[in-house]
Amino acid sequence: MPELPEVENIKRGLERKILNKTIVDIKINKKKLIKEPSLENFKKGLIGEAAKKIYRRAKLLIIQLKKDKFLIVHLRISGWFLYGNQEEKARVIFKFSDGTFLNYMDQRLLGELRLRKDYQNLAFLKNLGPEPFEINLEEFKKVLKNKKTKIKPLLLDQSVVSGIGNIYAQEILFLAGIDPQRPASGLGKDEIKLLYEKMISVLREAIKYKGSSVDSYRDLEGNKGGMEERLKVYSREGKPCFVCKKTIKRIVLGGRGTCFCPYCQR
Repeated sequence: MPELPEVENIKRGLERKILNKTIVDIKINKKKLIKEPSLENFKKGLIGEAAKKIYRRAKLLIIQLKKDKFLIVHLRISGWFLYGNQEEKARVIFKFSDGTFLNYMDQRLLGELRLRKDYQNLAFLKNLGPEPFEINLEEFKKVLKNKKTKIKPLLLDQSVVSGIGNIYAQEILFLAGIDPQRPASGLGKDEIKLLYEKMISVLREAIKYKGSSVDSYRDLEGNKGGMEERLKVYSREGKPCFVCKKTIKRIVLGGRGTCFCPYCQR
C-alpha cells in the first residue's frame, strides 16, 4: 500500500500536473468511494474549481481549492492517480479545461474521497502522531521510552509516528540491525539513535527513488517506483541476506508479515 514516500511522490506529481487547472467535468464509476457529501454535491462542488495548493499529511492527500474547500483523498491500500488520457478502469475521473484527465485508480475500492470545508477535524488526522521528519532524536527517544510494545508494531502505530508502513518498517529495522520482536523499552541509547537515523535515511531514499511498486502503486505517468529494487528484506523470505548470506526469515507481528535476518538483527 502507499506509504509516506509513495504519497509524497504522488503529491509532488500533482503539484507539477494539476495546479491551477480548472475541473470541467467529473465521472464517478464507483460511488462507494465518495464518502462525503452526496454524489451530486460532490460533483457540483468541484466543477469549476482548480487546485491552489496540495498537502500531504502522513498517507493522506489534501487538495485545497479555496480557503474553505478541500478535496481529501485517502489512498488506503491500492489507490493511486494516473494523469493524461481518460482511463477505462478509473474509478473516478476528473477532466480539466485543457482536455487532460486525472484518473483515480483503485482496484480494491478501499480508498476514500471527501469534499469538505476543512480537513483538520477529521478523526484520522486527529489521531496521528508526528511524522518522522517532524521529530528530532530526543523526541523520538521519549516516544519509545517505557513502551513495552514490540518495536516493529510500534513503528506501524500511526498515533506514535505517522507515515511508516509495513514495507519501510522492515527495511528500517534491518538497516538498524534490530530484531523486530524486541520491545521498544529494551533498546539502548545507541540503538535508538541508529534506528532514528535509519528511519530518516530510508524514507528519504524511498522518496528519491519514487517509492516502491510492490503492489499497484504507480506515479502519475504510470511508471513504477525505483525503490523496490533497493529493498533489503521486504518480501525476501527464504532468500539469502545481502549482508551475511544466511536465510531471511518471515514471521507475523501484529497481524503483519515481517521479514528479517535473525543473524544481522539482534
